[in-house]
Amino acid sequence: MPANTGTPIVSKASGPRHIHHDRPNIVLVCVDQMRGDALSAAGHPVIRTPHLDELASQGTRFSQAYSATPTCVPARVGLFTGQSHERHGRQGYRDGVPFTKAHPVTMQGVLRNNGYQTQAIGKMHVFPERARCGFDDVILHDGFLHFGRRYGHRHLDANDDHLRWLRRQPGVEARADHFDDGVGCNSMVAIPWSREERLHPTNWAVTEAIDWLDRRDPEVPFFLYLSFHRPHAPFNPPQWAFDMYHDKPPVEPPVGDWIDDFSEFRRDDHHQTVMGKLRPDEHHRAVSGYYGNISHIDLQLNRFFEALHDHEIAEDTAIVFVSDHGDMMGDHDMYRKSVGFEGSAHVPLIIRPASRFAPDAPKGAVVDEVTELRDVMPTVLAMAGVELPETMDGLSLLPHAEGQHQGEWRDHIHGEHVHFGQSLHWVTDGKRKYLWASGSGVDQFFDLEADPHELHNLVRDPGRVDEVEHWRSLLITDLTGREEGYVRDGALVTGCPPQTEQSWVRELIPG
Repeated sequence: MPANTGTPIVSKASGPRHIHHDRPNIVLVCVDQMRGDALSAAGHPVIRTPHLDELASQGTRFSQAYSATPTCVPARVGLFTGQSHERHGRQGYRDGVPFTKAHPVTMQGVLRNNGYQTQAIGKMHVFPERARCGFDDVILHDGFLHFGRRYGHRHLDANDDHLRWLRRQPGVEARADHFDDGVGCNSMVAIPWSREERLHPTNWAVTEAIDWLDRRDPEVPFFLYLSFHRPHAPFNPPQWAFDMYHDKPPVEPPVGDWIDDFSEFRRDDHHQTVMGKLRPDEHHRAVSGYYGNISHIDLQLNRFFEALHDHEIAEDTAIVFVSDHGDMMGDHDMYRKSVGFEGSAHVPLIIRPASRFAPDAPKGAVVDEVTELRDVMPTVLAMAGVELPETMDGLSLLPHAEGQHQGEWRDHIHGEHVHFGQSLHWVTDGKRKYLWASGSGVDQFFDLEADPHELHNLVRDPGRVDEVEHWRSLLITDLTGREEGYVRDGALVTGCPPQTEQSWVRELIPG
C-alpha cells in the first residue's frame, strides 16, 4: 500500500487533467435483503446479473459470506463498526437506539479522520434518522420506515431525501408517497413500478451518486457508501424487470424434511407471512418482483460504473459489493429474514481492488473461507492504508482480494437473531451448520456441501453424532457467560427469555 503522503499527482496523459491520489477511492455498495445465491456468477439457475458478474470477474467473490444478525438494523451496525454482535450488543431488530452513543467508532468516521471525503447515499436505517454516523454528509432514502412514521410523528420529508425530491418532480402530486400503490415494505404482494422509471428509488440513488461524483472534492480520496433499499420489498421493479422473470416458468422453492419444527408459527396465504405457504401464483409474482428488483439494481450499477470511467477514476477506485442479509423467499415455507438458514443469513460479497493500487490482484477468484459483515470495515480501512482501531473484531479480507497468503483464519462464525419469540442461534463454517432455538430447544445440523438447500436435518443421524457434538460445543463456548443464561453447567438451557440487545445498549434507549 502506498505511503500516505497526502500529495496528489496530476495526470496530463490525455483529456482533462485528473488528480491521482496516493490512496484509492473506495465505493461500498450495499443492497438490502439480497440472498447470497442470487447472482448468476454464483450459478443461480434463473436470475441474471451480468454487471455484478463482470465485477466478480474483475475481482474476488467470497462464496461463504454471512450476516450474523440478519435484519437491517443490527446487520448495518456490524457493517459500520467491524464488530461481531457479541461486541456491538445488538442481537435482534430494535429501532430507536441512538447510533453514535452506542457505536462511536465507525468505518466512515475513521476514514474521515484520515483525510477521506465520506458520503452516504441511500439507506442508512439508523436513529436518529439523519444521524451521519461519521459521514461528512448523507443523502437519505430508508424506504417506508415504520419507526419514523408511527412513533414520535417525525417529519417524513425531513427524513427522506428521495420523498422530498419525488414530490417536486413535474407531474407528481405534492403529497406523493412510497405507499401510493399500496405495496407494503414487508409484503409479498408484487406489482411493477407505476411511475416513470427515472423516479424509482433505485434510479434515484444512482443519479444522486453520479451527481455527487461531479461535486466531490477532487483534492482528496473519497469513500462512498451507495446503499439501495431494494431488493427489499416492496417488490415493485420497472415493468421490464418484472416481466423478465414473471414470463418464465415458476420454480418450486426447496422444502426441508424438518419444517414441522416451526409449524406453530404458520400463517398460510398471508401476504406478510414469515412462516407459511402462499398460493403458487402469488409466490411466483413475489419471486418475479424480488428478482426484478435485483436485475434493476444490476443495470443501474452499470450506469454508476460507467460514470467512474467518465471521470477517469475507475482504475483509482476500489469497489466492495455486499448485502445486509438475505430473504427466504419461500424456502422451507419461510419468507423474509431473521433466521439462520442460508436464504436469510448467506449474503453476496465481491471485492474488486483498485487496479492502479493492486495491478496483480486476482481476477475472477472465488474464496470459500467463512466471512461476515464485520470483515468489511477492516478490509476497507486496509485498502485506505489507515490504522485499524482496537474496537473491531472483524478480519481484513484484503490479502485474499489481492492474492496474498492469508495465514490462519477463523474456524466458524456464530450468528443469532430474536425471532419466533425466541433467540435463534447458529454456528457455521460455510460447509457445516448447527442451529439451536432457545425457546423450543429445537436443534438442527446440515451438511451444506452435500445439501446446500438444507433439506435434511442430520442432528439425529447415528453416523453424525461426533460431528454434531463438535458443532454444539462450539455454540456452547460462544454462548457461555451471556447475560440471558443460555448455558448452564456446560449445556444449552432451553426457555431463557431472549433479548434483542445487551443491557448496556438498552440503557441508551430514550424513555
